[in-house]
Amino acid sequence: MKIHRILCSLAFALLFSVSGFAADEAKQKFDSVTIKDSYGKSRTLGEFKDSRFLVVAFLGTECPLAKLYGPGLQQLSEKFESTSVGFVGVCANVQDSLTEITAYTNKAGIRFPMLLDNEQVLTDLLGARRTPEVFVLDEQRRIRYQGRIDDQYGIGVIRKTATNKDLEDSIQNLLKGVDPVVAKTSAVGCVIGRKKNIEPYGDVTYSKHIAPIFNQRCVECHRAGEIAPFPLTSYQDSIGWEATIAEVIREDRMPPWNANPEFGHFRNDSRLTAEEKTTILTWIENGCPEGDQADLPPAPSFVKGWRMPEPDKVIAIRDEPFTVPATGVVEYQYFKVDPGFTEDVYVTAAEARPENPEVVHHIIAFLLVPGQENISLGKMLIGYAPGTSPLIFPDGAAMRVPAGSQILFELHYTPNGSEQIDRSYIGLKFTSADKVTREIVGLEALNERLQIPPGANSHVVTAEERFREDTTLLSLTPHMHLRGKAFRYDATYPDGTTETLLDVPKYDFNWQLRYEFFEPKLMPKGTVVKCTATFDNSADNPNNPDPTRKVTWGQQSFDEMMIGFFTGVRPMVK
Repeated sequence: MKIHRILCSLAFALLFSVSGFAADEAKQKFDSVTIKDSYGKSRTLGEFKDSRFLVVAFLGTECPLAKLYGPGLQQLSEKFESTSVGFVGVCANVQDSLTEITAYTNKAGIRFPMLLDNEQVLTDLLGARRTPEVFVLDEQRRIRYQGRIDDQYGIGVIRKTATNKDLEDSIQNLLKGVDPVVAKTSAVGCVIGRKKNIEPYGDVTYSKHIAPIFNQRCVECHRAGEIAPFPLTSYQDSIGWEATIAEVIREDRMPPWNANPEFGHFRNDSRLTAEEKTTILTWIENGCPEGDQADLPPAPSFVKGWRMPEPDKVIAIRDEPFTVPATGVVEYQYFKVDPGFTEDVYVTAAEARPENPEVVHHIIAFLLVPGQENISLGKMLIGYAPGTSPLIFPDGAAMRVPAGSQILFELHYTPNGSEQIDRSYIGLKFTSADKVTREIVGLEALNERLQIPPGANSHVVTAEERFREDTTLLSLTPHMHLRGKAFRYDATYPDGTTETLLDVPKYDFNWQLRYEFFEPKLMPKGTVVKCTATFDNSADNPNNPDPTRKVTWGQQSFDEMMIGFFTGVRPMVK
């Protein structure tokens, strides 16, 4: 194994050599590599000798960024079709099957050759580590550019257009006989699933230790048909993803949870414990032993239909499905629906459901009572984000929806590389007024007059909610858009004492989470809760659509909102 790594390192060094002899040797070594394509045909890389420059793109069938960039790479190959630039794709993940690679290629519309580097010979030769990652090789097959395609997509980042077209600019420069301005950038994406270089060992096994953690913390989203990019429902599902899993755990990116653990105790806290992190990382370091399948826990069961009691009314976002494009940015979509409430109704349970969970990142259903046209005045009825649960209120508690109320849906769609359609919906369960003793109330602290200066990296906006009667809080939901940086709820009680109810130091607009108190929190009459939102309108914010613009209140994601939602319960006044 050590000899193999040394040889690969030497080959990699040869690719960078500029001496004639070494360059010729490197080219011969590159051209002699034999590898199969997606049709099972053996190919030698020497077949691409007519390409003065060769773009080698490492791709993966389940990697979200590889899905997004696939169509764009095909378009770029067509742009340079009349030049001496060739394109070739490489799938090197051990977890990618031939069927999956073929499906990925067809979905992305890729027509350049797709090679299967099962033995990871080419992967080691070029030093590829991620998908997507691209290499531009010259006639001597020396690496002239290595890294990302551009900066349009990243981890939690989607821009309307790229601001740095690294690959395209490098090709253009090379065709002009000029070196790329930047020869190497950091590729962002999934870690290539590698062959095991050690025999699995140790007492920590998938069957006995890892499967229970994945079942409890991950599988709700990481299963077929859900928004997570790959499943984790079996040992075979997990193999190949271990390096990516280790990375997102070390960086606290997954499972998603943005609250500061110093404040509040929430029943939907999805964080891994320190012990769980150590167990998973130890298992990965030990080569991912499977263990005895007899130790496997029962597979978790997930309700295919409603998780709330069967609804009395289902309300869709619109009559016709909405089309989600394959790539790019989809601005927040708003759909106003009249559900036909001719009399007051009392909601005991509510659930928002994405029809197409692969592209629906969040849903918020706002309640617009008669006379209200502005979303800022709407109450949050129910929301959805990956991993959220339905609202099921305690016995005797219900939310009153006045006659004539309408529903305003906010949908955040995330393209996944192929055109999709969606017609999401909510379900409501009702009871009669005589059975309601406690009213569920939706309150909000908001500031419509926010004005965020151009370039400001920590602009603070505040708003307050004063409780005019005793209210027991069930949950809190902060809401901002692309420039949201942090959000905090601080309570000042009538006796003068203060308490931080929720602190979100790293707000992420991709995860519109509802924070549900483990124990409902009483806000006595006279309590004031101050919401403090911090916005980053600087160029350092990778999600910022335009750091030169003064930002004001607006519905679209390129505008901003500052809303601190509260869901509480108090005695029903009849």
